[in-house]
Amino acid sequence: QVQLVESGGGSVQPGGSLRLSCVVSGYPEYSTHCVSWFRQAPGKERELVASVYARSGTVFVADSVKGRFIASQDNGKNTLFLQMNSLKFEDTAMYSCASGPSDRSRGYCARLEAGDMRYWGRGTQVTVSS
Repeated sequence: QVQLVESGGGSVQPGGSLRLSCVVSGYPEYSTHCVSWFRQAPGKERELVASVYARSGTVFVADSVKGRFIASQDNGKNTLFLQMNSLKFEDTAMYSCASGPSDRSRGYCARLEAGDMRYWGRGTQVTVSS
């Protein structure tokens, strides 16, 4: 059974940094799945933040956070990190790790949506406030 466990959320001042981790278990070796970070702020739709194609380690980061957020996968391919720098008020949201099959027609993991995900973690809150 696939499981995802997030950690690393918290409160930070604008301009600060946080690092989120998502440990994934239950996939067979060489699986072609995606692991993604989504976020949802109150009153807003869930937004894809970053994804990794687990088999190759290819990373996608959304334009809205590109240049500030860095996604990476560990060599063991079971942990997805999200390094969030220069945090802004608008980054405040519940961040959730999710996983699902890749889709070659949509850039493998680049253009997946929440409805494409099969497994979800419980989420971790990120709050940016002064």
